[in-house]
Amino acid sequence: MGRAEVGTPKYLANKMKAKGLQKLRWYCQMCEKQCRDENGFKCHTMSESHQRQLLLFADSPGKFLHNFSKEFSDGYMELLRRRFGTKRTNANKVYQEYIAHKEHIHMNATRWLTLSDYVKWLGRTGQVVADETEKGWFVTYIDRSPEAMERQAKAERKEKMEKDDEERMTEFIEKQIKKARSKEGEDDEAQEKYTELKREEEQPLKLDIRLEKKFQPESILGKSALLTKRPADQPDEKVFKRPKPVPVESSRSALDEIIKQEEMKKERANRKDYWLHPNIVVKFISSSMGDKFYKQKAVVQEVIDKYRAKIKFLDSGEKCKVDQAHLETVIPALGKEVLVVNGAYRGSEALLKKLNESKYCVTIEILHGPLKGRIVENVQYEDICKIHGT
Repeated sequence: MGRAEVGTPKYLANKMKAKGLQKLRWYCQMCEKQCRDENGFKCHTMSESHQRQLLLFADSPGKFLHNFSKEFSDGYMELLRRRFGTKRTNANKVYQEYIAHKEHIHMNATRWLTLSDYVKWLGRTGQVVADETEKGWFVTYIDRSPEAMERQAKAERKEKMEKDDEERMTEFIEKQIKKARSKEGEDDEAQEKYTELKREEEQPLKLDIRLEKKFQPESILGKSALLTKRPADQPDEKVFKRPKPVPVESSRSALDEIIKQEEMKKERANRKDYWLHPNIVVKFISSSMGDKFYKQKAVVQEVIDKYRAKIKFLDSGEKCKVDQAHLETVIPALGKEVLVVNGAYRGSEALLKKLNESKYCVTIEILHGPLKGRIVENVQYEDICKIHGT
């Protein structure tokens, strides 16, 4: 049966069918031909043109495989860069948009058998940040262009300058607090100093009272001056009152307000969507690896690309790489050291002072740095974690 003539309904129907995507198993990458059914694909494989392409492939299979893999990877990464940028995206979503183009390089012609293998390869080569979750593999494009590197360097310099300003402000606030406390202590001591009345043996008590002569206005001003009435609203004598001292509580409340504002600023700067740190004890909460590791404690040995970690289970000693979504923080006993993994005091070591189970928060005391000795209340469970070896 010959081909339908151009312009006939049969020709138009064939074109409409060929326009959409067909099944991948009936596509020949060497010939770049898509067959519509199994019979058509069988006829194509027996054709002379297909046999010639197979002979060419047999001469240098590595060269063709490398070229197909490179074209596929370049197209996938270009779509990821332009369409999604540096946002964390599902790898399968990017792949579905890539294969929507009819002339794309098919994955069965590349060196990777599955999309998971390709995403792992991208992660190993440092082109993307790849992490596996219950919803599948997610990728984040790493922009290494000169403009992006310059922007990142500027952001790091700005963050460092803000940290320096914060430390200077923190030291100033600490000095003001100490000064206010010392002044308050001196006032209390001055008020508490009393003199004791001592009487030597049984001697009679002598009081030396000197009364001055009263002033007689009649002799100078006369009676007429005394008889003139003063206005009712004018007082007879002027009373000078001492100015009331400014209470220490008002100055302290102002300092507390400054400290609160600084903590809110640090909270906004240090609150991140990742919290993993090396040498902390975590709990594995995913049942994907079976009951053997479910709710088992492990220590974080290495943090990979902020969101993943290499952990070692404390009981069995086995190691694996997991996403932070499969882990949760561990709260130690009272009096033990913890690490602040997120929030305003991120990265600081502290001492666990109090536990509030009703509000799911704790009270800690900073151990090191310029904020040493500061008591921080209402810290959430997920913002602190036990330090390994303490």
